[in-house]
Amino acid sequence: RPPPPMGPRFNQYATYFLLAAGSTTRCSLALQSSSQGAIARSKFLSSSAAAFIASTTLVMGSEPAECQAATPGGKSNPRYIDTELQMKYGEDNAGNPRTRGVLVRRMTGDSTPYEFPVKPVSFVQEWPEVPPFKPEDFFRADGNSDGIFYTVPKLVYHIDEPAVASLTQYYRKNIKKGSDILDICSSWVSHYPLEFPKVMNKICATGINSLELQFNDQLTGGYKAQDLNNNPKLAYEDNSFDVVTCVVSIDYLVDAITILKEVNRVLRPGGKVIISQSNRCFPSKAIAIWLKMNDRQHLELINGYLKYAGGFKDVEAFDIGATVPNNSYRDPMFIVQATKA
Repeated sequence: RPPPPMGPRFNQYATYFLLAAGSTTRCSLALQSSSQGAIARSKFLSSSAAAFIASTTLVMGSEPAECQAATPGGKSNPRYIDTELQMKYGEDNAGNPRTRGVLVRRMTGDSTPYEFPVKPVSFVQEWPEVPPFKPEDFFRADGNSDGIFYTVPKLVYHIDEPAVASLTQYYRKNIKKGSDILDICSSWVSHYPLEFPKVMNKICATGINSLELQFNDQLTGGYKAQDLNNNPKLAYEDNSFDVVTCVVSIDYLVDAITILKEVNRVLRPGGKVIISQSNRCFPSKAIAIWLKMNDRQHLELINGYLKYAGGFKDVEAFDIGATVPNNSYRDPMFIVQATKA
């Protein structure tokens, strides 16, 4: 399945990043390079001296007919935003900055030809009073520190455009203006609508790679670089946020229950947690129990996490997968949300 049209220059740099950083399953790009070159690039990107300087170009999409199908609430927004990053990694003998450029494309979730139905999903599994999980349920094939795996910035999308757009539209309809938002397990994009930095009180984030978070221009409230698998305690005061979001990442958490207790702590009474999930992952980093389940069972598992975390009510699940022209393939997208009691 090809990605959205991005042009030869974008594909060149996308190839570069995917080679250095790895990719989720079902990636269609073929990559070739020497291992020595990959190590050199990894050192460059992880250098503490690296800095971002960004210039952006708005792109309405490659097919005018598609761009005319603007989504409600984002009719004037572009479909894509192309951004060239200049990464400073040192200076030459004359003191001039030495940089490398990379072009990334952001999907805004607007001006697409998709439709966005929201279908409720009923929970059927009854969870016992005591968590039934075993230590081996949280085994991961790659047991090394996540900080090593995420050393190189992964400036790519891990879900396709219909899934991104469906999540963006869901956020627009279900997060009130003026909210304080926290995005956990975040990256260079948070999938919020373009207007959110202006209409929300503040948007904060936690994530492993600080370089990715620096590039996330929606984080008006700043970010905390943090590996929740090493330290699950969120670096925020009690009752700080109205909404906490987590995008396609709960499958990597080895102690999701403790982290959801922390989510409950930083939420204000009546605040909402919105956990989104698709069917893509890095298999070496996903927990064993997750890899044995299907999409439907994943929703039940998240419901179980919320039950054992405690302090949540009104847990609901939705299939928000986009409807695409000609019923062609698209990544699924699901929501599990709950309210702080």
